[in-house]
Amino acid sequence: MKKTLLATAIIGALGASAAAQAATVYDQDGTKLDIYGRVALGIDGGGSEHKDGEKIDNGAEFRNVGSRLGLRLSHEVSRDLTAFARAEWRYSADERNDEGFNDVRHTYLGLQSDQFGTVQAGNFHSFYLQFVSSPFDVYIQDGLEFAGGGKQSNGDSIGYYTPELSGFTAFLQLKHYSERGAFEDPQLDANGDVITDVDYTSEEGNVIAPQGGVRYAQGPLTVAVGFVEDVVRGGGNGEIMGGVVGSYDITDQFSARLGYEGRKHSDEGYGNGYDKVGLGGTFATGPWAFTGDIYDISEDGANGEDRTAWALGSYYNVSSNFDVFLELVQADQPDITVGSGGVDTADGDDVYYITGARYHF
Repeated sequence: MKKTLLATAIIGALGASAAAQAATVYDQDGTKLDIYGRVALGIDGGGSEHKDGEKIDNGAEFRNVGSRLGLRLSHEVSRDLTAFARAEWRYSADERNDEGFNDVRHTYLGLQSDQFGTVQAGNFHSFYLQFVSSPFDVYIQDGLEFAGGGKQSNGDSIGYYTPELSGFTAFLQLKHYSERGAFEDPQLDANGDVITDVDYTSEEGNVIAPQGGVRYAQGPLTVAVGFVEDVVRGGGNGEIMGGVVGSYDITDQFSARLGYEGRKHSDEGYGNGYDKVGLGGTFATGPWAFTGDIYDISEDGANGEDRTAWALGSYYNVSSNFDVFLELVQADQPDITVGSGGVDTADGDDVYYITGARYHF
C-alpha cells in the first residue's frame, strides 16, 4: 500500500501499536526506550449461537477490545547492527480485577542488520502472518479467515528474515515444542490410581514446526507465498499449510487484495483439510477508512462443509491518538442440532458486530 493509504489504514483500521504515538522515555548514546499502548473499549454481540453443541446467549456485552501496554527497546551496536527487545502485556480495561496484566502478548529480542538481515527469538506473532496474510489482517476483532499470528508461533520461537533485495524478502521461523520434564511412565497416587493432571510425554515427542516463504514488494504491488508445517502439537493436523496473497494499490486511496490458503486433509483423524479464497479491499479518505472482505471456504473430510464468510469495517480518526470503529462479520458457521433429545436446531451464527473507541499512546 502507498504511504498515505498505509498510514490511514494502519492507524485507523489496524490500530497497530507499532504505529501508535509511542512516548520516548530514554534516548541517549544509541540506546532508546519507548513506551506505548492503548485503552480500548467497546460493545459486541451476535456471532455464534452455540458452544460445545449447546445453545448459548449471544446478546450484547460491554467489553475490553485489546487494551495493552508495551516497551520497545533498542541499542545501536554499530552503524549496521542494532540490538532490540520488546515486551508487551494485555490487560482488561472494562472491569476492576485483581490480576492487573492478564496476558503476555509479545516478549522477544534480536539483532537487526541492514546488510545481513534480522534474527529474533522469543514470543512473537508468526512470520507467516507478518509477511504473507497481513494484507487481510485489517480487522480489530474478527474477520480474518486466513492463518493469524498464533499459527505455530507465539512462544519458544526463533526467526530470521533477509534484508529487502530488489523487492524480495525471504523468511524462516522455527517453533519448538518441548517435552522436557514430562513423565514417560504413568504416575500413581497413594491409592494406585493414575494421576492425570501432570505432564506426560506424547507420541509426537519433541517437535519443531518450521514456516517460511518469500515476499515481493515493489511499487503498488505486493505478492507473498509461504508455508507452515501445521504440527499436531500446535493444534494443527500434521499436514503442510500453504498460502499465496497479493495486494495492489489501484489508487492512493484504494487497495485491493486477493489470496489463497490451503491444507491437506489428515488421514490420521487430526483434522480437516481446507481451501480458502479471499478477496477484499481497503478505501481510505481523510480521517475515514473502510474495509471489506469475502471468503469462499471449502472443507474436506466427513464433517467438512462449504461456507461463505464476509467482513466489513469502518473506522474514523477523531485525532492521531483517538479513533472509533464499527465492524460486522458473518462467519457462516454450519447449523447444528442441539439438546439431549436432538429436537432443537440452532442457526450456525448471527452477524457478529462490534463497535467502540480506542485511545493510543
